[in-house]
Amino acid sequence: MDRQTIPTAAPPLFTPAPGVRVVLASASPRRRELLAGWGLPFTVLTAPADEEPRPQAGEPAHAYAARAARNKAASVHALLDADAAQASLVIAADTVVCLGSRILGKPRDAAEALHMLEQLSGHTHTVVSAVALRMPGTWAGPAEECLTDTASVTFAAWPREVLAAYARTGEPDDKAGAYAIQGRGAFLAERLEGAWSTVVGLPLAPLAALLLRRGLLLPAARAVRY
Repeated sequence: MDRQTIPTAAPPLFTPAPGVRVVLASASPRRRELLAGWGLPFTVLTAPADEEPRPQAGEPAHAYAARAARNKAASVHALLDADAAQASLVIAADTVVCLGSRILGKPRDAAEALHMLEQLSGHTHTVVSAVALRMPGTWAGPAEECLTDTASVTFAAWPREVLAAYARTGEPDDKAGAYAIQGRGAFLAERLEGAWSTVVGLPLAPLAALLLRRGLLLPAARAVRY
C-alpha cells in the first residue's frame, strides 16, 4: 500500500462536501495533476501492484476499461478502515487505446513501443477512459458509480526513425498505446476529437458533472462566507 497526501496551494475551484475525504486510487502523476488542478485536497492511496485484468474475448473497450477501474476502486476501498470508508470518496480510473477492435496495452519494452507507434502512425485510434467511484458510506444513493468517455486521436504519418527516437526516450514505457499526449509525445497527434483530459486519463467534464450532481463537490465560491 502506498499513501500520499497531495497539498494544493492554488485557489480552489471546487471543495469537497462537508465531511467528505477524497482518495485518488491511482499512482499516475498525470491523474494527480489533473485532479490537483481543481485546487481540491486529496490523498493518493494505491493497492499493492496486482496484475491488471486482461480483456476478455469480445469484450468492448469501454466495458474493459470500466471493469479495470472498478477493480482498482474496490482494491483501494478494501484498504480503508471502517471510519475512513464512511468518509472517503474513492476515485479510480483506467485508460485504454484501441486501434479498430484491438486494445493496445502498455509496451513491455522499447521494441514493443516502437511496434505500437508504427501501427498508430498515419491512422486514427480511439482512447477510452473510465472512472469508477466508491461513495462515502454515509452518502445517500448508489454506493458505486462508473462513467466512460471516448476521444479520437489521429497521428500524422511519421518516419520510422522519428518513432524509434521517441520510443528510446522511455516516455512510452508505462503508457497505454505507448505515448503521452501531455508529454514529449504531443507532436505525434495531428488531430484530436474529444476531451484532452480523456486522452490523458481522467475525463474531467463528466467527472465534475457527476460529483456536482451527487453533491460530493461544491463550487468553491459556495464555501466562502461574507
